[in-house]
Amino acid sequence: MKTIKINLVPGDGIGVDVVREGVKALRRLADVHGGIRFEFNELPWSCEYYLKHGEMMPKDGLKILEDCDAILLGAVGFPGVPDAVSAQELLFPIRRGFEQYVNMRPIKLLPGLVSPIKNEKIDFIVVRENSEGEYCSQGSISNDGTPEKMVVQNAVFTQKGTERIMRYAYNYAVEHQYTKVMSATKSNALKYSMVFWDEVQAEVAKDYPQIESRKMHIDALTGYFIMHPDELQVVVASNLFGDILTDLGSAMLGSIGISPSGNINPEGKFPSMFEPIHGSAPDIAGKGIANPMGTLWAVVMMLEQLKLQESAGLLMNAMCEVLKEGLYRTPDIGGTATTSEMADAIIAKVV
Repeated sequence: MKTIKINLVPGDGIGVDVVREGVKALRRLADVHGGIRFEFNELPWSCEYYLKHGEMMPKDGLKILEDCDAILLGAVGFPGVPDAVSAQELLFPIRRGFEQYVNMRPIKLLPGLVSPIKNEKIDFIVVRENSEGEYCSQGSISNDGTPEKMVVQNAVFTQKGTERIMRYAYNYAVEHQYTKVMSATKSNALKYSMVFWDEVQAEVAKDYPQIESRKMHIDALTGYFIMHPDELQVVVASNLFGDILTDLGSAMLGSIGISPSGNINPEGKFPSMFEPIHGSAPDIAGKGIANPMGTLWAVVMMLEQLKLQESAGLLMNAMCEVLKEGLYRTPDIGGTATTSEMADAIIAKVV
């Protein structure tokens, strides 16, 4: 019997609701598999924790969190705690500390769902740089409290960071038999960072002559997402651009509650972290109407990362079956089912 240790950080709001369903799905998959068991360690780090302790996680939080095979995160954010605090003191330290420099977000229209853009051919992946760029947390404030107050927010792009995300995107395309890589840029306006980004793409692309390489300015690319999603296969983007594009991509599927996210340490030196892309939505927390799909899909990604492809396939197929039948759907995708009812319907099909 193989034991797989999962650290749970349910966080705030509906994060607690959906992580509960993710655990139920993993327990079911373990029963069906027969040769694995999941050991869960739930950590209370959240905005509520911050209000009690003055920090989002303990000083040795990363050391505590590292002791696992993977991390399942719900969502963080709650009124009374600035979003910058919850992100800067929990999410970003984990991503950087564990070198989770790849953020993977699939944009795929699942069976039974209808896209608001009326396009049934939406199936691509966004590879987002996850450790530097616009979210490097560097900047300065001068002349505070005066009419001359000035704020500078830095964006840091390194050769190492930019090249490795580009190369990851191209390798992913080759490994999954894709033929196109699209880079999100804005080199007409950002003459240092994005010109450099383009230069690195051009250099890396030389090693992949079989791949059709393109770049598109971010403003034009948002329109391209809507008009020609069927032309996209692998999109590689900086931290900020990837963040924006993937929320758009999830909306293209009909609900932001559907999509998952994987914060990946490709080398396996540290655990990777998986989460739905939706926020904590405190206004609906505890009401039983949050969509569990994003978390269950994140569990699929986690299982794939753990090399449990068969189990990942069982859960993904179960999700698709329930969506296609249309009997159990949460309100965000046109149904009346509760969070648990929809999750239970999916779990029941894992056989």
